[in-house]
Amino acid sequence: MRDFAREIEERKQVGLYRTRRLVSGPQRPELTADGNRLLSFCSNDYLGLANHAANIEALQNALPQTGLGGAASHLICGHHEAHHELEQRLAAFTRRSAALFFSTGYMANMGVISALAGRGDTIFSDSLNHASIIDGCILSRARIQRYPHGDVNALESMLRETSGHKLVVTDGVFSMDGDVAPLRELARVCRENDALLVVDDAHGIGVLGPEGRGSVLDAGLTEQDVPVLIGTLGKAVGTSGAFVAGSELLMDYLVQKARTYIYTTAMPPAMARATINSLDVIEQGDHLRAHLDGLIARFRAGANELGFELMASHTPIQPLMVGDNESALGLSRALEARGFLVTAIRPPTVPAGEARLRVTLSAAHSMADVEKLLVALSYCRPTLPVRAAASV
Repeated sequence: MRDFAREIEERKQVGLYRTRRLVSGPQRPELTADGNRLLSFCSNDYLGLANHAANIEALQNALPQTGLGGAASHLICGHHEAHHELEQRLAAFTRRSAALFFSTGYMANMGVISALAGRGDTIFSDSLNHASIIDGCILSRARIQRYPHGDVNALESMLRETSGHKLVVTDGVFSMDGDVAPLRELARVCRENDALLVVDDAHGIGVLGPEGRGSVLDAGLTEQDVPVLIGTLGKAVGTSGAFVAGSELLMDYLVQKARTYIYTTAMPPAMARATINSLDVIEQGDHLRAHLDGLIARFRAGANELGFELMASHTPIQPLMVGDNESALGLSRALEARGFLVTAIRPPTVPAGEARLRVTLSAAHSMADVEKLLVALSYCRPTLPVRAAASV
């Protein structure tokens, strides 16, 4: 029998052991975690909508009409009119022909990628893609080629040397680095090399683009440029679930082929109604995005002044590079002792030697919150080993 206890102990020895925190109350910057009041800078609730009063009200109002559970898969009797309305709303929001609602972002990536490629096909995946994309590629049984992160020239060479059905998959905004994929160039090389481009915009929807419509529209690209758009609803949208958007033909095909859609119970329909309301808030939320941009700029300026190594990100994801696992954990613990919750990210989530603190900002934060975090970082900075000079 496999020695599970030994493997756990080995993870502890190299700083890779993971634990869960018990959070009380709603998701917001002021959290109670493991009984302690902390100011959180590690949530993906980028617009502060996870505890938005109008979204909560929309959910409460929907429950008497829809009931609680989805009760069956979408293809049995679980496809409620609320799900259908959300799909139409998501298609309009992303400026696409149609959309399909999934239960989670992980299930969307697993289902879509494995449906669009199979044995004999080739998938080209950015080297820093999310685990759900990687697992979707593996599940497809297609040949997988990883191209260097954001390297369009390398991808283009790989595409030219490959025949048959080709799929290119990338995050829109990379979850651990916070940078945005070179979508215009990716669209060009896919068009020129007859490859289908899939973009997972989990961290761009709600934050980037006109009225928060995401990184694809921020790049000025259409459904023809990026045929497959995937997004999650549990981050900036503040609710739960995920979607894929594209042509009506593609959505019909996925209903037939995406196993994670076919063989799972539908999400509670009341959640779909709350999500529709949240999309309305996002469209009217330029003031939220403007405030968020101000927080990002102030944090970057302050962290740079303190000598932290920043990454090239203009999104709410602002990683502070540390390097080794124990130093990243030490910095996270030091901040927690001062009342701040900022999670240390370690391998295999990030490459070996690139452990970091993943600071995430939300429109629910105040400028005063950011100033407090910078003060705390100034006290903790001297405990870190010296790395390369910070960059802006």
